Amino acid sequence: MGWLERNIVEPGKMPLLLALVAFVLTFLITRAITRLIRAGKGPFGNISSGGVHVHHVVPGIILTIVGGFGAVAGSQYGWGSYLAAVVFGIGAGLVLDEFALVLHLADVYWSPEGRKSVEMVVLTASLVGLLLLGFSPLGVNDLNQDQQQNRAVVLATILVNFAFALVTLFKGKVRMAVLGVVIPLIALIGAVRLARPASLWAKRFYRNRPRARARSTLRAYHHDRRWAGPRRAVQDWIGGAPDPDPTRSLEHR
Repeated sequence: MGWLERNIVEPGKMPLLLALVAFVLTFLITRAITRLIRAGKGPFGNISSGGVHVHHVVPGIILTIVGGFGAVAGSQYGWGSYLAAVVFGIGAGLVLDEFALVLHLADVYWSPEGRKSVEMVVLTASLVGLLLLGFSPLGVNDLNQDQQQNRAVVLATILVNFAFALVTLFKGKVRMAVLGVVIPLIALIGAVRLARPASLWAKRFYRNRPRARARSTLRAYHHDRRWAGPRRAVQDWIGGAPDPDPTRSLEHR
């Protein structure tokens, strides 16, 4: 581990790397197992206790709590922090694999709504990967050494970039807002472009602007038509296609 931390990742980032690897591997292994259960193959099966189906989000929450408190109690270095990072990554992978279930408070694992879990996993892994590559939230890493020593410049940079991300979020562009926290340019692009027609921004500022409302609706239509299909294809390739029969999705796996 010491060699890796000296030659592969920046000092202090080994726990983050281990958590990311554990997170991604847990999600991929969990999806492989649930696919086998769904297809009726292999030695795996659903876990029940007292007739209650135990979803893997339950042990995921427990592991996330254990790993999180272990990381807080430990230091940034040493085997204790590495173990806590792995435990946390495994727990987070199990929890976010059933993110859609928690969001909808219903078993939508193999329904179209279940794609939200895959989307959340991909988004989380991307953000953590950007942090590992050296990106700092809200663009602080773009400042030179003299600027970083000036607290006023740092504070202004954080507030401006946060404002861009917040405007992007209000415009209904959640993915761009989240990524924009790490890469401010993305938030800037999202902030200056038209809002989604169903967003809070559109309802507030496009209410008396029919041309802006029409342009927003048309742009959203073309965007969704262009990207919805490929995005769903990638999500289905990663997490498995939804069940075409809505009643079977209630069986979960």
